[in-house]
Amino acid sequence: MALPKIDVPVFELELPLSKKHIKYRPFLVKEQRNLLMALEADDTKTIEQNIRQVLINCTIGDIDVDSLPVTDVEYYFIQLRARSVGEVIQNKYKCNNEVGDKECGNIMDVNINLLDIKVDVDPDVKDEIQITDKIVIKMHYPQFSVIKRFTEELTSADIVFNMIAESIDYIFDGEQYYYARESTTEELIEFVESLSQEQFSKLEEFFNNLPKLNKQVKMKCSKCGFDHAIDVEGLESFFG
Repeated sequence: MALPKIDVPVFELELPLSKKHIKYRPFLVKEQRNLLMALEADDTKTIEQNIRQVLINCTIGDIDVDSLPVTDVEYYFIQLRARSVGEVIQNKYKCNNEVGDKECGNIMDVNINLLDIKVDVDPDVKDEIQITDKIVIKMHYPQFSVIKRFTEELTSADIVFNMIAESIDYIFDGEQYYYARESTTEELIEFVESLSQEQFSKLEEFFNNLPKLNKQVKMKCSKCGFDHAIDVEGLESFFG
């Protein structure tokens, strides 16, 4: 005899960067178990693969996770985790306030509501970057698919060049558009490597100021009484 099916709630969400509207359900025990196993393995690639699969499983309708900006994926996962396990998590922070001639060192517990976490976007950072008087490079936020392609064999420099090359939409030289989708990764990397250091630093600035998960946490140290205001940023910071 077939066992009864348990109804699950459905939630709606707008992703902050791509502005995609999605419907999703909380993840189930089997999916949470796979996530826990991935976290215990402490392998970045395994964790990313499991997060990707959970998002696909829990989305009602089709979703191309690989094409989403990395920050959208992180935001979606935090919302999903809040609806699945609980909205509030507890983190610990060390008081670094100087008392006399030494650090206070008190360990403070703070509760963070995951549903309050926002994506911090710098309005002054533009995706069209003027490299010379004529040449403009149009960028887009790094997609989740780029992260998947990184391997342990790549150096930090290789990762930077690959990330930048794969985040180019097009190059405009004042007369013609050169679309990245019509070029190979190798051709794009070669173009990036041909830039001067000053020109390359403009691309680096775009990546150094990418949108990120952010929440300011305020707390008073119970030992020394110092008032803290800590900006918690990035997915790992909310589950550290």
